[in-house]
Amino acid sequence: METDRAVVIGGGSTRYALKPTRINSEDILICVDVDAESMVEMKTTGTNGRPLTRMECVKQAIILFIHNKLSINPDHRFAFATLSKSAAWLKKDFTSDAASAIASLRGLSATKSSGRADLTQLFRVAAQEAKISRAQSRILRVILIYCRSSVRPTHEWPLKQKLFTLDVMYLHDKPSPDNCPQDVYDSLVDAVERVSEYEGYIFESGQGLARSVFKPMSILLSHPQQRCAQDDLDIPKSLAKKVPVVEAASVDDNQIPQAMSQ
Repeated sequence: METDRAVVIGGGSTRYALKPTRINSEDILICVDVDAESMVEMKTTGTNGRPLTRMECVKQAIILFIHNKLSINPDHRFAFATLSKSAAWLKKDFTSDAASAIASLRGLSATKSSGRADLTQLFRVAAQEAKISRAQSRILRVILIYCRSSVRPTHEWPLKQKLFTLDVMYLHDKPSPDNCPQDVYDSLVDAVERVSEYEGYIFESGQGLARSVFKPMSILLSHPQQRCAQDDLDIPKSLAKKVPVVEAASVDDNQIPQAMSQ
């Protein structure tokens, strides 16, 4: 296997030559949780003045994601599934046509409480589709949007079978005696680590704000073959004004808060 080379050029500086790597187009299977908790109202209001539900906000974020992803590479393709007790197809055929993909979202609606969430069928379908994608020199990614605060997802999947990449966006209620979002999150982390071929990302929020949906979806535009580890992820950058180093050094000691001066 060819390794990266370090070449010394004039002046003693070093230039690194990296082996060319093919970045494959993606087939992206977006699976949306349709449990009753997907209809929980958020703190953000829509154009009609009433609060958006998680489902409404997720639909808008997916539409924006599709348009942005196709602007990066018009060869990416999308399909859709839903998660109730298990996964089921919403639109099975992958398409790079934005209008066709978005039209599929119109049929997306919540159901009654499911009681459990088994991801095994989703992973089986993804593995089958991943083999088809690989035969076409593409890669498959699954984006799971999960909305249950007290139902831990389960799965049965071989530890070493990693044919696709799993990303998760987890929207939940604030912790209370009636739910267990931390346990749910831990189960989702386990799923990402167990099945992902490349670096899978997981984001969670209990804030109930629209930006808690749109921000993770913007980060998920990143291609799995071009990602850093999530622990090294430092985007998006905070817009808060940073105090210049010179100014910070010139602050009078008497202005330092008591807790810091002790």
